[in-house]
Amino acid sequence: MKHVISAQHFDRSELLALLQKAQTMLQVKEMGGADTLRGKIMAALFFEPSTRTRLSFESAMMRLGGNVISTENAREFSSAIKGETLEDTIRVVSGYADVIVLRHHEIGAGARAAHVSSVPVLSAGDGAGEHPTQALLDLFTIHQEIGRVEDLTVTLIGDLLYGRTVHSLVYILSQFKGIRLICTAPAATSLPSDVLAYATARGVVVEQEPDLARALQSADVVYQTRVQKERFASSEEYEKNKAAYVIDQTAMTYLPPHAILMHPLPRAGEIAPVVDADPRAAYFRQSHYGVPVRMALLLRAFGQ
Repeated sequence: MKHVISAQHFDRSELLALLQKAQTMLQVKEMGGADTLRGKIMAALFFEPSTRTRLSFESAMMRLGGNVISTENAREFSSAIKGETLEDTIRVVSGYADVIVLRHHEIGAGARAAHVSSVPVLSAGDGAGEHPTQALLDLFTIHQEIGRVEDLTVTLIGDLLYGRTVHSLVYILSQFKGIRLICTAPAATSLPSDVLAYATARGVVVEQEPDLARALQSADVVYQTRVQKERFASSEEYEKNKAAYVIDQTAMTYLPPHAILMHPLPRAGEIAPVVDADPRAAYFRQSHYGVPVRMALLLRAFGQ
């Protein structure tokens, strides 16, 4: 089955094929959709809150003529509160739907779900682990906005330790040549050693640059992330790290004219609202690209 559990599972050729399929789906979406998946049902199981990921997946399924059943905040409002295991939930729901989109608070939940599911499972994030479909829409954003996905300098800013979107993006970018990563993060939220090792083993140049201005000056892509309060053990530790790197009008003066500023959203003060008017601010366009990319992934799940 065409599960999507980890960004590590995609090779370069499949990534390029997905970019092409997503481009086609962008056109399909703009033309009002299709009925390719008529009669199919997608179950959206979200054990953590979500806006963009859940709604874009549901929109993607409906744009393809399919139907959606869903539960939000399933950690509190599902049989999980009664002690039901994730595995049992997946076994049941896979009998109700043709594909499952799962967000869970535990690292590895997607793999556990795929192991017992009788239908494809698409991970929509597992704790501080990965968010593979976000990385795919991030790659599509770079392709659409910059025009290439190779020979790029990408500056990663903020929470690189707990930021699952960053982890998956590094795995995806590692499949392409000429990638240079500049990591700008508080010491407490630096890139995990296993993610760093994965990238360097594949020829990615990784640099640590604590100075925000220098990190911005040579970037083609800036990927800003929020420091995630829910991942910290104490509010004191969170407060120490949350405002370390803020992109405002002054910071944007260091960014090259051709570069783009991305963010997986939601933001929590790390990008000043005044930056929204800058044409290099791509984060809202980035969020909209989620629909055609997830349309492509749904078709992939059904072997199309």
